[in-house]
Amino acid sequence: MYITDENGRTDILSLELDELTSVLVQMGEKPFRAKQIYDWLHCKGAEDFSQMTNLSAQLRDKLNEKFCLKSLFICKRLESSADNTVKYLYRLSDGDHVESVLMEYEHGNTICISTQAGCKMGCKFCASTIAGFKRDLLPSEMLSQIYTAQRDSGRKINGAVLMGIGEPLDNFDNVICFLKLLSSKEGMNMSLRHVSLSTCGIVPRIYELAELKLGITLSISLHAPDNITRSALMPINSVYNIEELMKACRYYFSLTGRRISFEYALIRGQNDSFEDAERLAKLLGGFNCHVNIIPVNKIKERSFTSDRAAAQRFKNMLCSLGLNATVRRTLGADIEAACGQLRREYQS
Repeated sequence: MYITDENGRTDILSLELDELTSVLVQMGEKPFRAKQIYDWLHCKGAEDFSQMTNLSAQLRDKLNEKFCLKSLFICKRLESSADNTVKYLYRLSDGDHVESVLMEYEHGNTICISTQAGCKMGCKFCASTIAGFKRDLLPSEMLSQIYTAQRDSGRKINGAVLMGIGEPLDNFDNVICFLKLLSSKEGMNMSLRHVSLSTCGIVPRIYELAELKLGITLSISLHAPDNITRSALMPINSVYNIEELMKACRYYFSLTGRRISFEYALIRGQNDSFEDAERLAKLLGGFNCHVNIIPVNKIKERSFTSDRAAAQRFKNMLCSLGLNATVRRTLGADIEAACGQLRREYQS
């Protein structure tokens, strides 16, 4: 993706290999130079053109003139003493902030990244929307969250979750470019089957995503079994209601064959009754899906509460009604690892 900064320099980390090759050839360089540079950027993790030691000093000077190489600054790093979860607060080049969370599992390390600086969606239980929306993140800025965390932690990152600050499908083109770069065989070569994308339900974009057949796991932030409750919690439901959302989900599954995960933030007194469980079972019954129950994160601006015991009870209700459901494992609880909370402190 061709993106330029305020000085007219091209954002090199957002370029796919064929795009980089085209620009290098126009500069009078041999095509193989593009592969060398791409390897430095996406495999070796170079933060500056001066580190590209197999290139001539003259070419490195030309790269500095033609391209910008965006990087993130770690403002704050919190590491859990319980499970090695690491939460990062990054400062972007324009001074705004985003977060990511590095999580350790038996099968490897997964990072939850942000796709926007802030969020427009206004979900009532979410900390990410409180500090306001500033802008979309570039493909390079999404990649840099992974590369910076990998470099800082010394851990190889095997999977990614687009479930941090922002709504990924509201930043559709940049997110798709990011996914192509992430899975590039000449780059990090992460299998997109190890990538999950969470959306609150921008229905037209779900159809577009289905057509691309990328192999990612689609996670739907559902959080309620009916339109009245969901609209009260999530303004997006007034634009695309549950019936439209479910139709898009079924289309996604029919094209990709990928099981959909439905996220359900449990909120005491709002969506946690047996009647809610029955409505949810009726809504999702017969659909190849999984329900991920999440005790709602406590944030100081909201009075919403829940706990793991309530989540376990609700999970048992759903299982008794024939749904495949689990309670999300809590990671980094001692460092408040849910996204949006650190940024809110810095933006206030």
